[in-house]
Amino acid sequence: MRPPPPVQIHRRELGRVPYEPTWRAMQQFTEERTPSTADELWLLEHPPVFTQGLNGRAEHLINPGDIPVVPVDRGGQVTYHGPGQAVVYVLVDVRRRGLGIRRLVSVLESAVVAVLGGHDVDAYPRADAPGVYVDGAKIASVGLRVRRGASYHGLALNVDMDLAPFSLINPCGYADLPVTCMRDLGIDRSPTDAARAVADELEGALSAYPCTR
Repeated sequence: MRPPPPVQIHRRELGRVPYEPTWRAMQQFTEERTPSTADELWLLEHPPVFTQGLNGRAEHLINPGDIPVVPVDRGGQVTYHGPGQAVVYVLVDVRRRGLGIRRLVSVLESAVVAVLGGHDVDAYPRADAPGVYVDGAKIASVGLRVRRGASYHGLALNVDMDLAPFSLINPCGYADLPVTCMRDLGIDRSPTDAARAVADELEGALSAYPCTR
């Protein structure tokens, strides 16, 4: 019996794009995809926006000010997106790859850990709070939605950004959670380059989960 062929992954680099149209585009892509649709990684940045996940609570929005708040359909609670953050959205047919959602979260976290490890930074995930951390400070958030056997949303890695807006919320529902970025760790890398590095890691990891149907 021949092994199943690898599932192709397309990569899109979208630049800096507004949040809501991008979210709607992910929903539409997921709704319209077929069993033969290639998986995609979308690499981008967003203008300043808070997104409130399905488990979000109003009290975690301390003082959003002029930054818009968008209730969304991903897991998790509130987070911030803004310029200087590398966002990678993961539109993957998890059913086709035989990939559970918890395993996919681990794949995303491991990709960020690997990129930071390439800069001699000891990063790690936390079982009680999805994402990636360095010395107790959160550097990347992860949130996914699975619909019709396929994922969307993804991860956000703080690269070279103004972290002040995180003080206006309880990041991911945790009061006083410290937040950091690659720049503050002495890493000089653009958000675009960081997103590409994460995507490289993701493509390699996802290749271990070929098509099962």
